[in-house]
Amino acid sequence: MNMMGEEQNVLEIKDLKSYFFTEKGVAKAVDGVNITIPKGKIIGLVGESGCGKSMTARSIMGLLKYPGKIAGGHILFEGKDLVGLSERELRKICGNDISMIFQEPMTSLNPVLKVGHQVRETLLVHDHTIGKDEARKKVIEMFQKVGIPEAEKRYDSYPHELSGGLRQRVMIAMAMICKPHLLIADEPTTALDVTIEAQILRLMKQLRDETGTSVLIITHNLGVVAEICDYVYVMYAGKIVEQAPTCELFDHTAHPYTQGLMASIPRIGRNPERLHTIPGVVPNLLHLPQGCTFCTRCEFAEEQCRQEKPKLCQVGEEHWSACFRNEDGFCLSEG
Repeated sequence: MNMMGEEQNVLEIKDLKSYFFTEKGVAKAVDGVNITIPKGKIIGLVGESGCGKSMTARSIMGLLKYPGKIAGGHILFEGKDLVGLSERELRKICGNDISMIFQEPMTSLNPVLKVGHQVRETLLVHDHTIGKDEARKKVIEMFQKVGIPEAEKRYDSYPHELSGGLRQRVMIAMAMICKPHLLIADEPTTALDVTIEAQILRLMKQLRDETGTSVLIITHNLGVVAEICDYVYVMYAGKIVEQAPTCELFDHTAHPYTQGLMASIPRIGRNPERLHTIPGVVPNLLHLPQGCTFCTRCEFAEEQCRQEKPKLCQVGEEHWSACFRNEDGFCLSEG
């Protein structure tokens, strides 16, 4: 089901199940997730650490490591199912048409190669019409766009010579320089100050506007979501618990978990000594509650919540929530 109208979709994730098969049991990191990313839209995937956001991204890119594997579902990129493709076929698609910005740039950059050369090689591999000199020029221009000072000088720097924030900007430049059809950004602004963060978000919007690139932003920062996203999915313990257009989500938050995330945002005028927190922690994926996965932390939990799993139910236009308090509207069957 397309919950964002009839637009052309770049990516459709259907009932995705990515599990880790361990000696202690099966950890359902991604459990029956459905996400639609239309062409030219910026989609947010939010939630606390350990909720399955990065595992969703790694599933798309074919980067799940043993003992993890895709146990079910489909990942349709421009109509082609990525699940079941050979590593060679997947690398061709992910290298050319899907780019990803990872959380840890130091582990993604080659420590013995200059950063400018690494970005240049990425461009040369995907664009056979340009030479090394023109590629170098384009890399320096991209470095300037992502806010790298003295871009020409930094072109010849090694990763260890750059700060964490500069390394992150190099990774962002590498992901964006080939103008992919889909850009997956996993916590892209975590290591950046607010000025550079705003600059990077503007750049992502510009990339979308100029090339039609779709963007999936994975973050725990609702400020980033409010700034840039068209539509938002909220993830908790491997499942989507709420999804809605951004303004609708902020104005009419339905799920208690999303309400907790919203209440945790620092605001001017609020007592700074008593920031709101959601009690408890994300449950162990090997020992999930029988019913709603959020019931152990929810102030509204009742016996039904502890015994039964809620379904995604429509609570507004293109707005869905998986909570028994919201089951007055049309509900999807449990995937």
